[in-house]
Amino acid sequence: MPDVLSSLASVPGLGWIAFAAFVSGLVRGFTGFGTALVFLPVAAQFLPPFAAIITLTFMDLLSPLPVLKPAWRDADRGDLKRLLIGTIITLPVGLSVLAMVPRDVFRFGVSGLSIAMLAVLVFGIRYRGEVKSAMVYGIGAASGFLGGTAGLPGPPVILFYMARPLPTQMIRANTLLFLFGYDLMIMLALEVFGRMQLEWAVLGLLMGIPGMLGNWLGGRLFRPGLETLYRAAAYAVIAASAVSGLPIWS
Repeated sequence: MPDVLSSLASVPGLGWIAFAAFVSGLVRGFTGFGTALVFLPVAAQFLPPFAAIITLTFMDLLSPLPVLKPAWRDADRGDLKRLLIGTIITLPVGLSVLAMVPRDVFRFGVSGLSIAMLAVLVFGIRYRGEVKSAMVYGIGAASGFLGGTAGLPGPPVILFYMARPLPTQMIRANTLLFLFGYDLMIMLALEVFGRMQLEWAVLGLLMGIPGMLGNWLGGRLFRPGLETLYRAAAYAVIAASAVSGLPIWS
């Protein structure tokens, strides 16, 4: 373990990675999403693709712990089950694709998906049709594939809930619990694929400290009546992170 810690001390951009962990936790604490959209574009500037995803995965195991219990109380567990079943089917396919793409392609994909997600949210693009159970499984499957290829399982689920007239607390709870379930799935999948590395797992656990602090603070700041203000702040942070992660600056 001392050797692992000493090697982590020389990781380039460690301060920026820790800062991104805190800010991503803050955004997730008051919106229920945004961890990967904020963290990955920054982390991918300094870490290889699988290292960035492993770091995010282990960081995410700690950061939402303070808000899991109230989230479980507010969640729609039927939807949550369908989403997770869809995810576990396509996650291995996404990881197989990631193993074949170059690092710059990964960075373009992460930043591009973050920017596309932001545009959809800002312009209010919504699905207006009837939501059936089969569709929820499909949304989970899309999330699993994107989670495997780019470490971004959230956009399909976030858009799904933004289109539905449900209480803010329930949307926030289901999104948060889905992302936590995804983290457990991808951790197992990375081990099966032989991609799990102790060094990046330890880095993720260390980044969980600023991530948890940000999540706790975001949860304390959350007020349903100020949702518009929180979303505007989250959108600005996501935009800055996504643009900074484009490999055109390198």
